Amino acid sequence: MLEPESLLKIANTKMPFGKYAGRALIDVPEEYLLWFAQKGFPRGELGELMNLVLVIKTEGLEGLVKPLKGKGVG
Repeated sequence: MLEPESLLKIANTKMPFGKYAGRALIDVPEEYLLWFAQKGFPRGELGELMNLVLVIKTEGLEGLVKPLKGKGVG
């Protein structure tokens, strides 16, 4: 289920490592997320959020998240 808090986190959490470090999770390319889906997402909340971003992108729901950028969490 798409929880409002998760959507805010996806819009405002920065990718902490790798090729797209510093980008908001919602801005990480789908191809990169698909690679993680095959290799295994990181453990914990980051991996859960990355998996949720992949679902959002494959379902074409990015429009739900992009307006939340810069709104903060909480």
